Amino acid sequence: MTSPLALLRRLVSSTPRGWARLVLAVALAFGASGASVALMGVSGWLLSRAAEHPPVMYLTAAAVGVRAFGIGRGAFRYLERLVGHDIGLRVQSALRLETYDKLARTTLLGRRRGDLLTRVVADVEAVLDLVVRVLLPFASGLFVLLVATLILGAFSWPAALAILGTALVAGVLAPWLASRLSARQDAAAIPLRGALADITHEISRTAPDLVAYGADAAALGRLASADAALREADDRAAWTRGLATALQVVAAGVAVLAGLILGADAVRAGVLERPMLAVLALTPLALHEVFADFTKSAQTCTRARAALARVAEVLTAEPVGTGDRDEPFAPTAGANDSGPDAGSVSPRIGAAGSPPGPPAPHESRFVGSDRLGRTGGGPVREGSGPAPGPRLTVRDLTLGWPGATPLLSGLSFSIGAGERVAVVGPSGVGKTTLAATVLGLIPPVAGRVEASRRIGYLAQDAHVFTTTLAENVKIGNKHATDDEVVAALARVRLNEDPARLVGELGATLSGGEQRRLALARLVVGDYGILVLDEPSEHLDPETATALLDDVWASSTEHAVLVITHDPDVIARCDRVITLG
Repeated sequence: MTSPLALLRRLVSSTPRGWARLVLAVALAFGASGASVALMGVSGWLLSRAAEHPPVMYLTAAAVGVRAFGIGRGAFRYLERLVGHDIGLRVQSALRLETYDKLARTTLLGRRRGDLLTRVVADVEAVLDLVVRVLLPFASGLFVLLVATLILGAFSWPAALAILGTALVAGVLAPWLASRLSARQDAAAIPLRGALADITHEISRTAPDLVAYGADAAALGRLASADAALREADDRAAWTRGLATALQVVAAGVAVLAGLILGADAVRAGVLERPMLAVLALTPLALHEVFADFTKSAQTCTRARAALARVAEVLTAEPVGTGDRDEPFAPTAGANDSGPDAGSVSPRIGAAGSPPGPPAPHESRFVGSDRLGRTGGGPVREGSGPAPGPRLTVRDLTLGWPGATPLLSGLSFSIGAGERVAVVGPSGVGKTTLAATVLGLIPPVAGRVEASRRIGYLAQDAHVFTTTLAENVKIGNKHATDDEVVAALARVRLNEDPARLVGELGATLSGGEQRRLALARLVVGDYGILVLDEPSEHLDPETATALLDDVWASSTEHAVLVITHDPDVIARCDRVITLG
């Protein structure tokens, strides 16, 4: 597995002028911190020297320096924020695109949705924290410490070494101890955040059912437990950070006392000018201010490493299924098939800003959303030349979930244009697994699936996005015109304004309207083969009958595979395949 630091190096290298931007950000951070330390030192010298009432010209250079360092501190910090966040956000964007590219190449079935969302959003953002809140402060702070020690050493090596020792305690030892003491809690906080997201997602999607079955209290209890575990980890980290901060304050006080004592001895010995005593006493205060956030940065580093390790798991995970596809390929072959006609699949996702073109005549595409978490798909070209009639052929298929025992074997059937074939069987026998295999979401264990035209999928719980009807319909064909969207809605008898907002998860639509909206995606996409998953489930008889009438009217020239338990749906099919 790729380490987080190796991942960061690779991302910076892949970013245009990434290393130059990063070095510039470190230099600007060094300028801001260095100006702050120099401001304190020059100010101390100016005040101490002015107390001796020298001619005013003796103070002019120092006064100009105070003004320059004061202005420079703000200017350098502003520029450092701009450049640092620029490279951080560029690296974050590169990682997010890489993550999306990986997700587009696989279905990642079985991944908890809330946890996966946390990995894709919050965990990816950890790379920005690693750049802005860890790398820049530590790199610039250590450079400032080195330069300040050398400058102070030119006046008093004993005082400079004492200040260096206390600075190492405050800037290195205290953050290291804090990160070690809270490492377990900091590392655990990241998966705990994913677990909390899982439970929150589950409750938000199933709240009515939980209430109806009296399981709401138990679900809220799990939510409270996950939240308490995350808060406990955060509290332990905060307690450790407080101890480290106290150590830093003590080190700063020791540095000031060391500067005063050793500087006073040097003044009495006549080897140090009196105004420089103020420099030795006040400079450590500004120097230790640079280290103030190092403890938090060290803990942030631990969390960022844990978060990026979770992202790396997604990037290096073995692909499940084929995801978005648009490369030419032969019919999908099982893992145990071989030979020149076994076929292969080469997934690819369009580059950012230049999406793939419109689907070719012979393609297989997943549309909509299902219980497996799939929310869209790309086309699969299956040769060139005149479009054959729609036909779905399954040959000696053995199917099952990756890494699990096969559910069925020796399954063969063929569906031609105008045919409607029902697949029935008890729950758990493999009906949904068959649909996932036909769609390419998971590979066959053995055997072949051949599709001469594009495949569309009508899920029983197709995802409805929080946008307009038109944008939801275009999930089936992103290139559809306004007239084509209106025609698709009319064809499924959803006579609504395409600009109508459907609310969160289609809250303003009835169950039947949501099914019709999902059917409109198939209509506008002009698919030759349809896979219908429980098309009448959760609908009253009148709505189910009306919906099936529309489906049947829209699929007179399609090859239709229907997964159902409904006797009425089975009676309307031409053939029945019984599994198990």
